[in-house]
Amino acid sequence: MAEIKERLLPPKPASAANLREVSYRPPTSGRQPFQGIDVLGLKKRGQGLRSWIRVDTSGNSQVIEVDKFTMMRRCDLPARDLRLLDPLFVYPSTILGREKAIVVNLEQIRCIITADEVLLLNSLDSYVLQYVVELQRRLQAAGAGEVWQSEGELSRRRGGRNIENMFGNPSPDYLPFEFRALEVALEAACTFLDSQAAELEIEAYPLLDELTSKISTLNLERVRRLKSRLVALTRRVQKVRDEIEQLMDDDGDMAEMYLTEKKRRMELSCYGDQSLLGYRSTDGALSLSAPVSPVSSPPESRRLEKSLSIARSRHESMRSSESGTETQSIEELEMLLEAYFVVIDSTLNKLTSLKEYIDDTEDFINIQLDNVRNQLIQFELLLTTATFVVAIFGVVAGIFGMNFEVPMFNDANAFKWVLIITGVTGAVIFFAFLWFFKYRRLMPL
Repeated sequence: MAEIKERLLPPKPASAANLREVSYRPPTSGRQPFQGIDVLGLKKRGQGLRSWIRVDTSGNSQVIEVDKFTMMRRCDLPARDLRLLDPLFVYPSTILGREKAIVVNLEQIRCIITADEVLLLNSLDSYVLQYVVELQRRLQAAGAGEVWQSEGELSRRRGGRNIENMFGNPSPDYLPFEFRALEVALEAACTFLDSQAAELEIEAYPLLDELTSKISTLNLERVRRLKSRLVALTRRVQKVRDEIEQLMDDDGDMAEMYLTEKKRRMELSCYGDQSLLGYRSTDGALSLSAPVSPVSSPPESRRLEKSLSIARSRHESMRSSESGTETQSIEELEMLLEAYFVVIDSTLNKLTSLKEYIDDTEDFINIQLDNVRNQLIQFELLLTTATFVVAIFGVVAGIFGMNFEVPMFNDANAFKWVLIITGVTGAVIFFAFLWFFKYRRLMPL
C-alpha cells in the first residue's frame, strides 16, 4: 500500500512559507503592506484549492489542484453536485447523470466521471487507492479496444463505409469509458459493503449463540451494539440498492449517462456544420469571382440543392443511428446495473437474514425469561400455601396459650393429640390447595 501511495501521490509542492520567501519582493517605498496578514494564505483559502486524482482514458493518473469554480466550469456541474463529494459532510449514496459528467458518491468512492477522465478527491483511504489501481489496470488492458474504436471513428469521418459497419457499432461486450469507471466504482462499493456484512456475520452468530446459552448483562450490551451496527449498515446497503433500482427504472437518466455517445454526436454535428459552411464559403467565393451568366447559374443552384439534400439525408441517417445506439446503450447500462443490483440485493438479503436471526434470538430469550418468571411465580405460590398451613399451628398455639383453665390441660396425652390433629388438618389443607392448582392448571404437577 505504501508503494501505491508513492506512485499515485507525487511529492508535495513547496509550502506557503517557501513560496512567500521566493515570490515576495519588498516594495521600493520601504513600507510593508498588510502587516500581520498572510496575503498568500488568504488567497489560497479563498480559492479553496483541493487535491484531485485524475485518471484519463489511457489509465494514466496524476494529482491536480483545482478550486471549486474551476471544477464546476470544467465538468459543467452545479455547486450542489460538488457538495455531494465534500468529505466534510455525510451524504447518502447517490449516482447523478448530468450533461457532461456523472457524479458518483458510493461509500468511500466519491468521484466525477466524464467522457475523457475520472476525477477523485485525493484521499489516503485504501479503498480509493484500490479503485484507482483497478481502474488503471482495466483501462490499460482495454487499450487495444480503444485503438480499434478510434480507428473506426477516423475511418467513418473519412467516409469508409465498410470500416464504419465494422467499427461503428461496437460489440455488446464493449463498454465506454464512463461505464467502465462506473462499473469499478459499483464493484468497489458492493465489495466494501459485502465485506462489512461478512464481518458482521462472523461476529454476530457466535455472540448470539453465547447469549442463548448464558443470558448476562455483558452479552446483552454486546448484542445491542451489534444490532445498532446492523441497522446502520442495512440503511447504507438499502440506499445503494434503491439508487441502482431508481436508475434502472428511469430510461431518461440512463440515456443521460452515456457521455461518450453524446460527445460523439456533438463532434459529428460540429464536423457536418463545418463541412457545410466550408462548401458554402467555397461556392460563394466562386460565384463572386466568376462572371454572372444565365447559363452557368442553374447548374450551380442545382449543385447547391444537391449538397443540401445530401446533408439533410446524412443528418436523418445520423439521427436514426443515434436513436438505435441510444437504445443499445440503455440496454448495456441496464445490464451493468442489473448485475450489481443482484450483488447488492444479495448483501441486503444477508443482512435481513441476520436481523431475523437476531429477532428470533430475542424472542427465544424472552420466552426463556417468561418461563423463569412463571417458575418463580409458581414457587412463590407454593411458599404462600405452605406459609398458610404453618400459620394454622400458630393459631392453635395462640388458642392454647390463653391464661385460663382448660380441663384438657390436665391430660398427659392432650398435647400429642393436638399436634397430630393440627398436622393432619394442615396437610389436608395443603393437598387441597395443590389439587385446586392442578385443576385450574395454574401449576404443572
